[in-house]
Amino acid sequence: MPVSRRQVLAGSAVSAAALASGFPAPAIAQNEPIKIGYLPALTGPSSSTGVGINRGTQLAVELVNKEGGIKGRKIELISRDTQSDPTKAVNAVAELTQRAKASMIWGPLNSGEALAATPLIARDKVPMLHPCWVDSLIDVKKYPMSFRIAPTNTQVGKGANHYVVNVLKLKKVAVISDTTGYGTDSVNTYVPMLKAMGAEVVYTNHIDAANPDLKPELLRMQSAGAQAIMPWSVNAGFLSRICNTRGAMNWDVPIVGQTTLGSGQTKALLEKPEYWNKVYSNNFRNCCYIGGKLPPRAAEFVERLKKDKVEFGDTLLWWVALGWDGAMMMAETFKNAGTKNDDIVAYMNKVKGWPGIYGTVTWTPEQHNGFPDQEVVMCEVNSLKDGAFNIAPGYSS
Repeated sequence: MPVSRRQVLAGSAVSAAALASGFPAPAIAQNEPIKIGYLPALTGPSSSTGVGINRGTQLAVELVNKEGGIKGRKIELISRDTQSDPTKAVNAVAELTQRAKASMIWGPLNSGEALAATPLIARDKVPMLHPCWVDSLIDVKKYPMSFRIAPTNTQVGKGANHYVVNVLKLKKVAVISDTTGYGTDSVNTYVPMLKAMGAEVVYTNHIDAANPDLKPELLRMQSAGAQAIMPWSVNAGFLSRICNTRGAMNWDVPIVGQTTLGSGQTKALLEKPEYWNKVYSNNFRNCCYIGGKLPPRAAEFVERLKKDKVEFGDTLLWWVALGWDGAMMMAETFKNAGTKNDDIVAYMNKVKGWPGIYGTVTWTPEQHNGFPDQEVVMCEVNSLKDGAFNIAPGYSS
């Protein structure tokens, strides 16, 4: 390509300055940090997930930078707390993609915010990695640069529904959620799945998570003959009120549903410890005790958390592990592919059997959902130890 006189003069000026100073011209792009736009919900009603994932993310980034970064370039997390608010997530997107020029977006970490933000991130053509479950958030035609490092709502619901219908052998089910995008999408997805399995959904509703009195709802479920309650929410307050109300009613039916049922935040809000009995939450095989032991990668990770004094007693091991996996996946991608958008996507399209602590990841150009079905399981929440649980009765080791 022809070189203009202006380019020659500009190059000569830089060379002259370098010679005059005695130092070579700075390679700014090779030394500046690699920017990751980060959208966690660290406050607000749906922050329990974000708080846990953030600890793993921060730990991984600190380690990568301590060990020299990516070919000498440090990773810079540009974090914006979405406050569990889709509007705030949307407002942060332009700042991260257009002004900060992030090489990649990590998050949002909650589906409600991701539903609002994903189209805008796709519009700005920035690669995106997220752990949100709502199925529609991954579509290789609409969002060709978006990748999921977690299961889909369908996978999660299939695991819970299987446990209620095929393991517990219960056929009459109440399915409820809060009014977030995640909650309503979950109910709308899982109810038809239950019916297709031969279950009778005797009660369903979307409930304001701030509702202080859930007894009328549980009385309706009880009157309808529900044999199990399946709640879908990441709001610890809402889920703890379900457990407390069931306990106060002396209604001995299992509660089976979203992972936040087993979080330390939910436990702290229980009126009695026994209100956690017969509560089973979604979990993931790599982060469950099987035969009294964690899988080797998870056990080693727990020891790392303890050594580095990372608090995880008030959250879930898989949340912290997911944050670690997400950051490590991005670091590995930058190391192997650089920071150009198309190169990042091309590399991620070929990831196969990546051994995370939280889960094993495989992507293809046609499939950006990377989590295997067999790693989605249920656990006993009253067995909580070091942020993890016993795998629920009924699974083979």
